[in-house]
Amino acid sequence: MEKLKVTIDEMVFDARLELQAAPKTCAAFIERLPFDSQVVHVRWSGEGVWIPLGDYDFGVGYENHTSYPAPGQIILYPGGISETEILLAYGGVQFASKMGQLAGNHFITLTSGLENLPEVGRRALWQGARKIRFEAA
Repeated sequence: MEKLKVTIDEMVFDARLELQAAPKTCAAFIERLPFDSQVVHVRWSGEGVWIPLGDYDFGVGYENHTSYPAPGQIILYPGGISETEILLAYGGVQFASKMGQLAGNHFITLTSGLENLPEVGRRALWQGARKIRFEAA
């Protein structure tokens, strides 16, 4: 499986799993599909939305990690000095927490609908949590 469908509210995005660059993270995520949650606006990182996951353990370490995901890139922070989380960049992001700068595994890239990302951010910021669903395409 390489392709996913990501739905936020009524907006649907095609996505690609980064199987070559982040194989362990992708495998761990595929096992959990479909994955339903909510995104909220980030607090420290800039223009992004995140899924706070607390102590949830995907059983992976760092691979293909970055502190600067580009718009449409989705990263998984596997936990450590901050809680486990998934972050979707819709604009400029410097991934951080109250503990300081972090790095997460870039494991999904949105391939369509990027023009809708600013609306995802606006809704999360001004209207609150938004439903998100990841599923096989």
